[in-house]
Amino acid sequence: MTELLDLSIREQLHELNAGHTTAQEMLDATLERIQERNQRLRAYVHIDESGARAQAQRIDQLRAAGLDTGPLGGIPVALKDLINAKGQPGYCGSHAFDSKPAEHDAEIVARLRGAGAIVLGKVATYEFALNGPTYDQPYPVARNPWNLEHITGGSSSGSASAVAGGTVRAAIGTDTGGSVRSPASYCGIVGLKPSANRLPLDGVFPLSQSLDTLGVLAKCVDDAALLLDAMSARQGQEAAASRINQPVSGLTVGYARSWLTDDPHTHPAVIELLDAAASSLSLLGVRIATVTMPDYPAIEETGRIILLHEAFLNHQHALEARGQDYGKTTREVLREGETISTTELSLAREAALRLRTEIDEALGESGIIMTATTLGPAPPLGDGKAAWTPMRTIPFNITGHPAISIPCGFIGGLPIGLQFIGRHGDEASLCQLAHAFEQNTLHSVQHPPMWDRDY
Repeated sequence: MTELLDLSIREQLHELNAGHTTAQEMLDATLERIQERNQRLRAYVHIDESGARAQAQRIDQLRAAGLDTGPLGGIPVALKDLINAKGQPGYCGSHAFDSKPAEHDAEIVARLRGAGAIVLGKVATYEFALNGPTYDQPYPVARNPWNLEHITGGSSSGSASAVAGGTVRAAIGTDTGGSVRSPASYCGIVGLKPSANRLPLDGVFPLSQSLDTLGVLAKCVDDAALLLDAMSARQGQEAAASRINQPVSGLTVGYARSWLTDDPHTHPAVIELLDAAASSLSLLGVRIATVTMPDYPAIEETGRIILLHEAFLNHQHALEARGQDYGKTTREVLREGETISTTELSLAREAALRLRTEIDEALGESGIIMTATTLGPAPPLGDGKAAWTPMRTIPFNITGHPAISIPCGFIGGLPIGLQFIGRHGDEASLCQLAHAFEQNTLHSVQHPPMWDRDY
């Protein structure tokens, strides 16, 4: 039965709808695998077993009666520990957050339940989604399934570990500067950040309201697209999955290669992998054109100012009341936001508006930009201090453009992802292209060696 968990969501739904299995049997297999693997992965921080069983039983009853079970009827999903789920505790990865059960579902959780998904519980996050990994959180640091001594990257750490570790096909994360896409890159899975405002943030603890976006971490592109469509209720040509399996011949992709070659932090093998990906796309009939992008260090500084200013405002009163409960690194970073001047913030807001125009112009003729997600593989956990990792993700939080990270190879046995960026509202083109690349390469079918080990 556990082999069922390794099928795509679309295949799992076929098995459920054909009566070959039930939501309760799928849940049993999922819980069994979590029990087997989570001691090493440290992805899950709370399992709502009774609630999940009640949901699965209800789905089975609806299906047996011939009634609609929704587009995700019976599919287990995990939530980042910033997202409210009724009756479940939330820690936000911090001792400074009272972990009492939520009184209401976040809007996105209500939509998942309405779509028939089984909400399993919560997975780990960095403290308030800010910095990590650190060891002064209420729960252990989530581990990278490809090498348990390396970071997962980004605050959606448990979401990536749970999916890459094979315990669930998809998990919901948040992405403020890349925290869906960078863990996806480091853990060899798909990370889909939709356009700004496509998914509601009600009931999600904020980091930086100007940059925050919900997103999906999934084992394959189709899984991610199906989850996004179920949560956003998009149909027809607006649906992310609407053009999956359609030919990509004739599409043009702007390759932002200079963003890699001009940065001394770029691992040389990343350039080789991205060049190889461009060649693979060319063989599919995609035209590759180089595209000039704005200066990255200036973009990163713009994002840093906006993020830290808004994060400090979100925590200002709590820092005054119980600052000693915050982790040392988080407290120090939040205090940086206090020092940002009105002038700095105003200039950053103006730069953000210019950047959106510049990215729109760069998308110009092609409609899709390709670049790296991260500039190297996941670094080791090290000495327990928060890790800085070079990425190419925050520009598209600033501008609100949709972006997807998909696996494109390995460096030293650790995965690397490439990133496609599209026009506002055009997740369908991103998923069409990403799925075509995925289906014509072998990167996404590989899984961590720990899957094959005895526990």
